[in-house]
This record gives sequence, structure tokens and C-alpha cells, in this order.
Amino acid sequence: MTEQTINAPETGGPSWAAQLRQRIFGHLGLTIGGGILTLIVLCALLAGVIAPHDPYVQELTNRFASPVWMDGGGWDHILGTDHLGRDYLSRLLYGARISLLIGIVAALISGMIGTIMGVSAGYFGGKVDAVVMFLITVRLSMPVVLVALAVVALFGGSLFVVVTVLGLLLWDRFAVVMRSCTMQIRDLDYITSAKALGCSTPRILLTEIMPNVLNSLIVVVTLEMAHAIVLEAALSFLGLGVQPPLPSWGLMISEGKDMLLFEPWLITIPGVALFTLIFAINMLGDGIRDVTAPENRN
Repeated sequence: MTEQTINAPETGGPSWAAQLRQRIFGHLGLTIGGGILTLIVLCALLAGVIAPHDPYVQELTNRFASPVWMDGGGWDHILGTDHLGRDYLSRLLYGARISLLIGIVAALISGMIGTIMGVSAGYFGGKVDAVVMFLITVRLSMPVVLVALAVVALFGGSLFVVVTVLGLLLWDRFAVVMRSCTMQIRDLDYITSAKALGCSTPRILLTEIMPNVLNSLIVVVTLEMAHAIVLEAALSFLGLGVQPPLPSWGLMISEGKDMLLFEPWLITIPGVALFTLIFAINMLGDGIRDVTAPENRN
């Protein structure tokens, strides 16, 4: 009897993981934003190792030293020094920690508040939805910057106060988006099937609702993280945010504004750093939205 060879069926295409990698690395905005943000995060985490000087040490005899690319600059202070002789590169690296900390923590606080309110309103509807919509309307009627200025002026400027105020003020977008997304899926077949099987409400919310609104939630997190960083910089620029001697980028811009006409790099350097961070976060958020959109999951 002749021996027959049975060939295994060939796979129909690349695996889900391979498709995901292809979408991630094939998206230019996601790659650029993720790469820049990763670099900034690494610089912030390794600031204690790569910073050439202590960011708090003052050297009054070496005030306003020029960056290395300008006349009179030197490699000892690559980005020059500020009005107190502190190394600008070191303060820039440590300032990344402040900006990222405020952005992440404020986005987490506001995200938890807004997501709970939005999902509850979208799923239960009725009186719960009416109460949440009233709170959203009240929140939207309050100017964020003015309220933040008033609260910080009342309780004093500090890192804890700034993070708390921003976290308690930026939840409205989370609530609106999560409410809309939840209302779109609450009557779909798989939600109805979960109810028919006797699943509890918390289980439906955690295992059925949340995974299907996660894409929109991630996008809003990136937007509000960038928003919080900009607001912190604005508060610090006005002298009501992070207080000296902490190396906040907004505070560095504020300290350099008096020398704008004579030493413009004092504002340009932290300004470019702030722009680059916000740009990277927004590019990353847009890329995540595109990659995880349902129409791109083929």
C-alpha cells in the first residue's frame, strides 16, 4: 500500500498580533508620537543620571551663560544657565518629570470621575442621566482657567494643589464621550444576551461595556493629559502653579520673560520642549484612535 502524505492546511493570512504590529508601525503619526514621547519619558526617568548638574544649585557668578551654539557658550552648560546660574539642561530634564506627573495624574483623576459618571448615565439613563447631564452643564459653565486661578490663589500654589485642581476640573469631556459611547452599545445583542444570562450590572459594565468604549477612553486620556500640561504651564507662568525652586517648564518660561529681548533662548528652550511634548501626546492619541478604530480591525 502506498503511503499518502496529508498536508496541513495553510493559514489564511497573518495572525492578529502581526496585523496589530503592522498597523502600529505602519502608522506614521503613531510611530512619531510614540517615539518622541518615549524619549521624553526616558529623559525624565533618567534625569538623575544624565543631568550634568544639580538643577537646584545656584552659581551667581555664572548667570545667563549662553548655550553652546551661541557666542560665549561652552560644553559645561550645554543649554546655558538661568538668572540664578542654574544649569538649564538639568532643569529642563527634571522639568519633564513635573509636566508628565501632572499630566498623567490629572488625567487619571479626571478620567475616573468622568468615566464613572458617563458610563452610569449612558447605561442607566432616566434620572441618573438627567443628574449627570446637569452636573456636566454646571461644569461647562465654569471657565477652567479662571476657576483654577481662583482655587490656587486661595489655597496656595503647590504641586499637590495644581494636580488636584486640574484633576477635579477636567472630567467633563470624559463624561460626555463615555455617555455617548455607552448609549450606542447598551441595547446591542451581546448586552441583551448578558442580561438574559443573569449577569449582574457591575459585571456587564466591567466586562461588556468598558472593553468596547476603551478606544474612545484612551483618546480622551491623551487629549486631557496634554490639556492638563498646558494648564499647569499657564498657571506656573502666572506664578500660581508649581512654585520655585521646582523646575517646571511653565515656571522656566515665566522666569525668563523679563529677559526676552536680551536672552530669548531662556523662553525658547522650555517653550520648544513644551510644544514637543504636547505634539507627541496628540500624535500618539490620534494614532491610537486610527489603529484601534473598528473599520481598521480587518
